[in-house]
Amino acid sequence: MPIRITGLNSGLDTEAIISALVSSYDYKTEKYKKAQTKLAWKQEAWKSLNTKIYSFYKSVGNLRLSTAYDIKSTISSDSTKVTVSAGSGAPNGTQKLNVLQIAQAGSLTGAKLVDGTKGSTTLKDLGYDGSDAKFQVTVNGKKKEISVNADTTVNEVVGKLKDAGLHANFDEANGRFYVSARNTGKEGDFKIEGLDENGKKALKSLGLDTANGANKIDGQNAKIKLNGVEYEGSSNSFSINGLNLTVQGVTGDGDENAVTITTNTDTQAIYDKIKDFLTQYNALVNEMASLYNAETAKGYEPLSDEEKEAMSEAEIEKWEQKIKDSLLRRDDSLESVLNAMTSSMSQGIEIDGKTYYLSSFGINTLGYLDAPKNQHYAYHINGDEDDLATSGKEDKLMAAINSDPDTVVTFMQKLATNLYNSIDEKMKATSLRSTYTVYNDKEMASEYSDYTDLIKKWEEKLQKQEDYYYQKFAAMETALSKLNSQTSSLSQLFGG
Repeated sequence: MPIRITGLNSGLDTEAIISALVSSYDYKTEKYKKAQTKLAWKQEAWKSLNTKIYSFYKSVGNLRLSTAYDIKSTISSDSTKVTVSAGSGAPNGTQKLNVLQIAQAGSLTGAKLVDGTKGSTTLKDLGYDGSDAKFQVTVNGKKKEISVNADTTVNEVVGKLKDAGLHANFDEANGRFYVSARNTGKEGDFKIEGLDENGKKALKSLGLDTANGANKIDGQNAKIKLNGVEYEGSSNSFSINGLNLTVQGVTGDGDENAVTITTNTDTQAIYDKIKDFLTQYNALVNEMASLYNAETAKGYEPLSDEEKEAMSEAEIEKWEQKIKDSLLRRDDSLESVLNAMTSSMSQGIEIDGKTYYLSSFGINTLGYLDAPKNQHYAYHINGDEDDLATSGKEDKLMAAINSDPDTVVTFMQKLATNLYNSIDEKMKATSLRSTYTVYNDKEMASEYSDYTDLIKKWEEKLQKQEDYYYQKFAAMETALSKLNSQTSSLSQLFGG
């Protein structure tokens, strides 16, 4: 921006005059800037809402599947022997389990070494007087050769055992090596043996020789018997016909020692899943209704820099929030997706020749007269103790789940499918919007770009007009300067 000094000869407020002359251009420029700002705010409002709709859409998608409601509860009569959880495929009923043997990892407790043995103690300090020695560690059938000598320290031996695939530690307080397999079961077991005479001597000096005080416990598999059928595994966890079992103690064989496992449909979990779905739905449609029915912001437009200078930060924030709150008021796209969702929720669903509605299970809206503002689309469960509006009514939903869970689940699956499809239809890509978007994001992006071009165009026009008038006034000032100079000369001439 050039620095201009004007009005020296004419005494005119050239800046103000030119500003008035180009005001129409300035008005157009500010008009498009404000429109673009408002559009940017609307894009952000839609992005935020679209994220919530898409998240709900994915959640509803999961509720179309029967596995979402195939929730089981299971109880073990002795959780000290076995803990159990049930997957979707677990049959209802009672089963008998005997734990014959629990899986354990192979372990070796070394013989006690001389007092004062530390991690820095060498094999020579422990009495080994040979040269280079070799011993072998076999883990899960894989062999690893270890080399040591008289200068090898206890800590170095620990590191070599770990490198060979074992858990290893030297406990200075007890003066012993503690070695164990990394996995339970037979296959995970290990063996340590000298490959030569020096290797055997080295193991003995380290207290790792079972023939000289080290105690080895072999790894073993777990063995159980479920309903009379025996199973064996390398870990203490079993998955059998939908049951997830973790055995912890031996029961012994026979029915008199068996643990009873009882599995039933978890009616409370199904109820909670339906309630959670309605909570999500209500939060979303309430927000959408509030945005659609927002108060008008007529007369409010984004502020120019000059307008902001005359206001406090709090006043600016309040002014702009008024506009932002009204951006989706009476929005056609919002109305379309809201209508699609509410229509899907109110449809009847036929099951075995009978038509059911949400109201068939005691789930209703409060109606326009009783519902709080912008919450007339929200659904309430009769008898829900957390809902003050309906807690005192008969709990038809839980009664239906207890008496006929299959019908309730089938209804919810079909309801979720209808709702999912209605949102999916609104999220399909078009020339105006992208995939998984319920508003015309492409159209808005194009409009934003158009505003950028318009603003640039009118800024150039404004600059051109300002330059034109400044040149005219500059010429006038030059002419006045010459006239003043001539007048002064004539005055001096006649005055002399």
